[in-house]
Amino acid sequence: MKKLMIFAFIGLLAQLIDGALGMAYGVTSSSLLLSFSIAPAVASASVHISEVVTTAASGASHIKFGNVDKQTVLRLIIPGSIGAFLGATFLSHLPGDLAKPYISLFLLILGIYVLIRFLFKFQVSLEKKAVPLSRKQSIPLGLIAGFADATGGGGWGPIATPILLSRKGMSPRKVVGTVDTSEFAIAVSATFGFLISLGWAEVNWLWVGALMIGGIIAAPIAAWLVQKFHAQLMGVLVGGFIILVNARTLVSTWIENTAIYPYIYAVIAILWICSIVYVVSKIGSFKMLHRSI
Repeated sequence: MKKLMIFAFIGLLAQLIDGALGMAYGVTSSSLLLSFSIAPAVASASVHISEVVTTAASGASHIKFGNVDKQTVLRLIIPGSIGAFLGATFLSHLPGDLAKPYISLFLLILGIYVLIRFLFKFQVSLEKKAVPLSRKQSIPLGLIAGFADATGGGGWGPIATPILLSRKGMSPRKVVGTVDTSEFAIAVSATFGFLISLGWAEVNWLWVGALMIGGIIAAPIAAWLVQKFHAQLMGVLVGGFIILVNARTLVSTWIENTAIYPYIYAVIAILWICSIVYVVSKIGSFKMLHRSI
């Protein structure tokens, strides 16, 4: 029962972050599930099955608040679904113990990317009526992000959201809502691939249910927060969190000297705190400048 409550909290926290930032439900929840020594394929399958429900709730909430560009959603879901199915099939055939550190490494790299992206390259974009994404651009983006999402337990948001945000004139609110809404199709496709490859018996439905409950509670709150919370600060918080969680898996797997573990975690924590302080001061300076103008 205690573990189920923890998983429900993981689902709530992950969906709250994902719905407000457009990324990190899969990365956050997969990272935490891996820390419970759950096999990578089972962890990713559990996350994606729960995402079928949580992304539906999140997408409906974002549509209600007007945060979605429907044309871009339609352009992303087909290549994204194909990539997710292929990624799920690929991961299901890898031995769990062999895949775990490499999946954590992949998630760690995504965390570093998210941190750097929002720490140094974040720009407040102007609102536009439509998201300028062509069909030629959406196909490779959907395929790569969908495949990465299924193999890493997360990757749709960390890849799609920063790329869309990096485009000139993109509205952060629209990008977040669009990515979250399109993720429903990716979750369905990845789930289909996992169930074919792993079978129903491998899935712990109590864990999935707990993740779903937490995500459903957080979905409407996150859709509202996306209009209120500063995305740059949230990005730095999420990036550092992902790095810290996956560093634990990699350190315990590849470094035998346990005496240096605290020093590694301390360095990561200090860099993370410095990043948070830097962003908070930057946001404060920007607001003061804006008021003076």
